[in-house]
Amino acid sequence: MSEERQRLTSDELNQLVATTEPARLVERLAELHPDDSAEVMRLVPEDTLKQLKPEPELLHVVEDMADDDAADVIAELSSDTQEYLLEELTEGDTVEALLAYHPETAGGLMTTTVATVRVDITVGEAIEVLRRQSEDGDEVYQVFVVDEGARLRGILPLDRLVLVQPARPVAAVMQEPVATVAPSLDQEQVARTMARYNLTTVPVVDARGILLGQITFDDVIDVVEAEQTEDILKFAGASSDEELGGGWFEAVKSRLPWLYLNLLTAFLAGGVVYVFQSTISRMVALAVWMPIIAGMGGNAGTQALAVTVRRLALGMIPKDRAWRVIGKEAFVGAVNGVANGIVVAIVATIIHEGPMLGLVVLGAMWGNLIVAGFAGAFIPLVLERFGVDPAVASSIFVTTFTDVCGFLLLLGLASTVLL
Repeated sequence: MSEERQRLTSDELNQLVATTEPARLVERLAELHPDDSAEVMRLVPEDTLKQLKPEPELLHVVEDMADDDAADVIAELSSDTQEYLLEELTEGDTVEALLAYHPETAGGLMTTTVATVRVDITVGEAIEVLRRQSEDGDEVYQVFVVDEGARLRGILPLDRLVLVQPARPVAAVMQEPVATVAPSLDQEQVARTMARYNLTTVPVVDARGILLGQITFDDVIDVVEAEQTEDILKFAGASSDEELGGGWFEAVKSRLPWLYLNLLTAFLAGGVVYVFQSTISRMVALAVWMPIIAGMGGNAGTQALAVTVRRLALGMIPKDRAWRVIGKEAFVGAVNGVANGIVVAIVATIIHEGPMLGLVVLGAMWGNLIVAGFAGAFIPLVLERFGVDPAVASSIFVTTFTDVCGFLLLLGLASTVLL
């Protein structure tokens, strides 16, 4: 019956996510395909979900969802609504078991709906078992072979089921699993494992080897999207807790602390300018080049930072290669600093009297881009070493480094060489 329900367009999705009337939301969700209902409820602000009441219409919506989707949705509801749904759902015990796992682990991602056959039967018997298991319309991505204790023994590729003789034993046809994951494994590691081996599904097993469930590629796509959104928000200084469809108060609450921290670091750069105010007053032309030197340093630092944070997220920087990465980014900054410094030196020489200011600007640009490359790699590596998410605070510190060093280099060199 659920397959005959309406599919959701992008515009309708946005409208439903913005709905603030719980009754209207549930009414509309009941008309949709279960996959669309689950997607909407994942995106709806938490405050709206908490208002959903324990009623038959909501039960009807959640009942048709896959058990992993149902667990994700129920986890966001109020305790009274959770209790009601878990008691009334046909697979309430299964969903409740999934809720015991952290939502960002393999256990929180997996579905317990798996296609399994016993290791001690024939291929022909396995086909009959699979036919009975698929009567509910569940898609079969992978067939898992288990023993009498539900321990995973192997996988049975679907093409082999079709091509080999029905009388052959399953044990002779099955293959070793390419990879398995523990229920406590972080979801990012799960995604990397599936990407590394190009898997459409990966089995989840406990310490005894018992098959608990499977994680399918569509769940991993959701993980990648969520992690990228989180990283982008953190990188920009916005909290990952901020709902993309949330209101202004939540946005201010999540962003203001980071703006205060940014303001504090900006005072440091302002302090450097204050110390050299006599230099600036004696040579006003320096004021033209201060934002250029600082801005170019900030951009170069952000480039190095983005590459380093992404490498860390993908596990591409072993601890013994950290200094090599820092050295590479500093060298890239030095080369780019020379290339850009020559340009600004020529411009400074043309528009001002004498070449000495051009040399000062060249030196400041060159030095600040070296600092930018160094800081863009060093800061996230240090934060990661101390257990701090490098995507959260790195950009603020890198910007401070490049602003302070850029002003120091330009004004310090000018004080020494020109005055």
